[in-house]
Amino acid sequence: MPDAGSLRSVRLDEEAGELELIDQTLLPNRTVLLRLSDPRDIREAIYSLRVRGAPAIGIAAAYGVYLAIRRSAARDWDALAVEFRAAKGLLASARPTAVNLSWALDRMERRLDAARGRPVGEVKNALLEEAEAVRAEDEEACRAIGENGLSLLGPGWGILTHCNAGWLATSRYGTALAPLYLGAERGYGFRVFADETRPLLQGARLTAWELDRAGIDLTLICDNMASTVMKRGLVKAVLTGCDRVAANGDVANKIGTSGVAVLARHYGIPFYVLGPVSTVDLACPTGAEIPVEERPAEEVTDRWYVRRMAPEGVKVLNPAFDVTDAGLITAIVTERGIARPPYGDSLARIVQP
Repeated sequence: MPDAGSLRSVRLDEEAGELELIDQTLLPNRTVLLRLSDPRDIREAIYSLRVRGAPAIGIAAAYGVYLAIRRSAARDWDALAVEFRAAKGLLASARPTAVNLSWALDRMERRLDAARGRPVGEVKNALLEEAEAVRAEDEEACRAIGENGLSLLGPGWGILTHCNAGWLATSRYGTALAPLYLGAERGYGFRVFADETRPLLQGARLTAWELDRAGIDLTLICDNMASTVMKRGLVKAVLTGCDRVAANGDVANKIGTSGVAVLARHYGIPFYVLGPVSTVDLACPTGAEIPVEERPAEEVTDRWYVRRMAPEGVKVLNPAFDVTDAGLITAIVTERGIARPPYGDSLARIVQP
């Protein structure tokens, strides 16, 4: 499956005690690797979108909370646990919508609790092992998501994407882009239309960069061109990722996703959501309970512009995500299988087989 070669969105240099990240705010013009060890710097990288994408955020958080206690001078489990939980709280506050962040940190805390009473060195090793497992399991999940997603697509299809759900957003391969990489390897000849994804342009900067590097046929479009492209019959399916899936199948994803879903329903185009089981939050009944992060106004008025593009003092609404109703989603593709309506039943069977 084509991917990034030696590049990874996030990985641990254990020898140096540093987390290595691609600074995605600088793509596509510069490829800069950040090396971070302080959990405050890792939190800033998550908040400022230097690392982004639900799975990648979870991996960065798992490594981040490990690095927080790696050099700890604590002499017993209780003292180490105090430091761990302080770092966990710091990292958990970075972004509220993507459930993988809290999921990964809670998983690390369970491993900490399981090691209660053991020597400090053994506890640290256990946490490193757990963080590595979070990354490795995501890589395998992305492979399986690619296979399951490809089973829904046909050779030569036009595919519309929104935001970025490729290897930059995961440990490797991606979620919504994984079937495209797999299809390219098998000669499917997909034609991809990538929404630019305002206001942070993840489609223009990241998806276009990824797919162009992979040699996949790509056409970049403005967000407000999706309807025209669909109406012309150029799109046979929509593939998007997800940051949180509620128990009823409502999906939180990058702002603009719900509008694409409405258009797909109007034109009779299947709308597929792809993500690992870790993004499914069965404790969240519906999308109404998903917290939606509000981002700074400057992302809309100033970012990407030489000069401010809106009048000073104008009010700005800038939610980072929207929630797509389950009724607009054709299927939710996970590494364990494909969930179809009614999602209350099918998601529960997949998550808790």
